[in-house]
Amino acid sequence: MPPLRTALLQSSGFLGDVAENLKALDEAAERAAQAGAGLLVTSEMFLTGYALDLDAVPGLAEASDGDSARTIGEIARRHGLAVLYGYPERDGDTVYNSAQLIGPDGASLANYRKTHLFGCFEQDAFTPGDTPVVQADLGGIRIGIMICYDVEFPENVRAHALVGTDLLLVPTAQMHPFQFVAEHLVPVRAFENQMYVAYVNRTGPEGEFEFVGLSCLASPDGTTRTRAGRGEEMVFGEVDPELLGVSRENNPYLRDRRPGLYASLV
Repeated sequence: MPPLRTALLQSSGFLGDVAENLKALDEAAERAAQAGAGLLVTSEMFLTGYALDLDAVPGLAEASDGDSARTIGEIARRHGLAVLYGYPERDGDTVYNSAQLIGPDGASLANYRKTHLFGCFEQDAFTPGDTPVVQADLGGIRIGIMICYDVEFPENVRAHALVGTDLLLVPTAQMHPFQFVAEHLVPVRAFENQMYVAYVNRTGPEGEFEFVGLSCLASPDGTTRTRAGRGEEMVFGEVDPELLGVSRENNPYLRDRRPGLYASLV
């Protein structure tokens, strides 16, 4: 199975302007496809921007099969690659902080609702999701999805490891002064759970927040395959099933677990 070339789009886009963000996504998908990528991953709340006024969130939220989802399906199909995008999702009167994976044929492969909401803004704006593990298959690679703060809970990532996630996609809005998460915690999560982790951040000032960039693709062997800086950019990394298999064979963490000792954790 060939490696999956993955594009990480580190960008904050245009706050509150869905049309401009869709245009930017289309342009990014074209660049990613021209560079040979089969998957493009964007940041948390890419569709609308993150630092929204609370009263603006319900009006910008869309259904998982709404107009923007259909437009992104067309973008994915036209450029022949999968797209993971963050957005506020409306389901009836409830709004979630969500991320949706669209396949290269334009169809939805998976939709995930953030389970661990960070800070007052998110807790006031969104309802937490209640499904911790969401997966999809892309070209023989098992994809999992989380959003930002979710990856900081080791139980969350371990749950993915136990059901065979190969590549964990984590759109994020990670801000100053917590850059150690991108720099140190994410590569450790990849190593201890024997998976790739694509952590894709926003960048620069937005409202009261200062996003730190530093998007990365971390590998199961503990290395960082690609790392962005602090500004707007797209970086690329290879998700290699062969390396994944070798690393899992050599690393005994999952084989040496003793679940009977961990009952107090649940």
